[in-house]
Amino acid sequence: MSELRTLRNYINGEFTDAADGRTIEVINPATGEVYATSPLSSAADVDAAMAAAEAAFPAWRDATPSERQRALLKIADAIEERAEELIAAESENTGKPLALTRDEEIPPMVDQIRFFAGAARLLEGKSAGEYMDGLTSFVRREPVGVCAQVAPWNYPMMMAVWKFAPALAAGNTVVLKPSDTTPASTVLLAEILGEHLPKGVFNVICGDRDTGRLMVEHHVPAMASITGSVRAGIEVAGSAAKDVKRVHLELGGKAPVVVFEDADIAKAAEEIAVAGLFNAGQDCTAATRVLVHDSVHDEFVAALAKEAAGAKTGQPDDEDVLFGPLNNAAQLEKVSGFVERLPEHAKVEAGGHRVGDKGYFYAATVVSGLKQDDEIVQNEVFGPVITVQRFTDEDQAVGYANDVEYALASSVWTKDHARAMRMSKRLDFGCVWINTHIPLVAEMPHGGFKKSGYGKDLSAYGFEDYTRIKHVMTSLG
Repeated sequence: MSELRTLRNYINGEFTDAADGRTIEVINPATGEVYATSPLSSAADVDAAMAAAEAAFPAWRDATPSERQRALLKIADAIEERAEELIAAESENTGKPLALTRDEEIPPMVDQIRFFAGAARLLEGKSAGEYMDGLTSFVRREPVGVCAQVAPWNYPMMMAVWKFAPALAAGNTVVLKPSDTTPASTVLLAEILGEHLPKGVFNVICGDRDTGRLMVEHHVPAMASITGSVRAGIEVAGSAAKDVKRVHLELGGKAPVVVFEDADIAKAAEEIAVAGLFNAGQDCTAATRVLVHDSVHDEFVAALAKEAAGAKTGQPDDEDVLFGPLNNAAQLEKVSGFVERLPEHAKVEAGGHRVGDKGYFYAATVVSGLKQDDEIVQNEVFGPVITVQRFTDEDQAVGYANDVEYALASSVWTKDHARAMRMSKRLDFGCVWINTHIPLVAEMPHGGFKKSGYGKDLSAYGFEDYTRIKHVMTSLG
C-alpha cells in the first residue's frame, strides 16, 4: 500500500495539523481503500480559525468592492489553471468520473465565482430620500461578519464555491468545514485561495460532526451556513438560536417530476434518467420521484427502465460511465436498505443491486407500482434510484407532488403552455423546471421551502443573504 497523503487545516494562512494531533482516515469510494488522513479538529482548532477570521474581518470588510472583485477574479483564473489538480482531488474524494467532473463542475464553479465577483460591485438599495421633513434617510448594506460554513460530500468543490464566493464578495470572512469523507479538494482550494487573499480571510478546518457543532456554537460567527441533511439543519438552527445567529440552510429534496400524457415520452425518459442518475442520484434536486399520467404510464416506465439499464457506473477514468459510486459505506447501506424494504406492491423494473465488490457502486434502479405513503416515496434516498407513480388528473398530480416534507425542486413535462404555467404556480417548490430538469445558472436563485431549508444560493438573492441592512438618518438642519 502506498504512503497515505496527509491533509491539513488551513488557518490564518498556514497549513496545520489538529492541535491534539488526532486524524480521520479518508476513503476513496471507487476503491473502498484509505488514501489519506485529515485532521479531526477540536475546540482549540475552531478557536484558532475563528480568531483568525475575526482579526481579518475589519480590513476585508473595509476593502473596496473592486478590490474584493479583483481577488475573486484571480481565484477563478487560478482554479481554471489548476483544474486538473482539483479534478484529481475531487475524484479521490468522491469517485466521480474524471471527464464529467471536468465538463460539468469546473466551468460552473469558475462562472459562479466570476458572477459573485461582479455582484460585489452591484449592491442595490433604496435611493436616499426625505421621508420626514428635515431628515434624509438612506440604507447601507454591510457584511454580516465571520461566517461559519459547512459543506456536504456530494459536491465538495462546487458547494464550497457556493459558500465562500458570495460571503467573500460581500466582505465577510470565512471558516469552512468540508465533510469528513471529502476534505481533499477543499484543502486544495484553500491553497489556491490563500495565494490571493489576506491571511485569515479564508480558513478551512477538517473534522467530523462534533467539529461542525463547535463551529456553529462558537461565539464569534455572525452567521452559520450549511448544506446537508434535514437532521443536521435542525441541529444547526437549534444551536444558532441560542445566540441568535443568522442561519442559511440548504437541506434535502424529493423532487417531483410530473409527466403529462402529451409529453414527448422518449425524450422525457432519456432526460429524466440523466437528471435522476447523475452523480449517482446524490443531488438534492435529482429527478428521482416521477409522477406519470395513467394513459402513458406503461410506455414511460418501459422507456425509463431501458435508459437505466444502459446507464453505466464504474471507475473514474472510464469515459463511458454516467455516474460513479455512492460516497461511503453507510450511504451504500442506506440506499440498499430502501430497495430491500420495498413493499410487495412495488416492482423493480431495472437495477436494484450493488455493482461489483470493490468500492460503493450501485446499479441504476427504477421502481414502479408505488403508493404515495410508501417509505421510498416520502423519504430522500440520495442514490441512483428513480421511483414511478401513476396519476389520473392534474389535481391528483399536484396533490402527490406536494405531499412530502421537502420543497426544493420540481419539474413539469407537457406541451400545454397553460398547464405548465398552472403547475408552476401550484407546485410548492423553490424551483420548477418545464420540459427539463436540473440545469442551474449563477444568475438565478437556488433554495427551497419546508424541510428543504431557507435562504438562497447563487444569484443576487444569495449574495444579499450574506449582507445586513442598516438605516442611516441625518438631519438637514
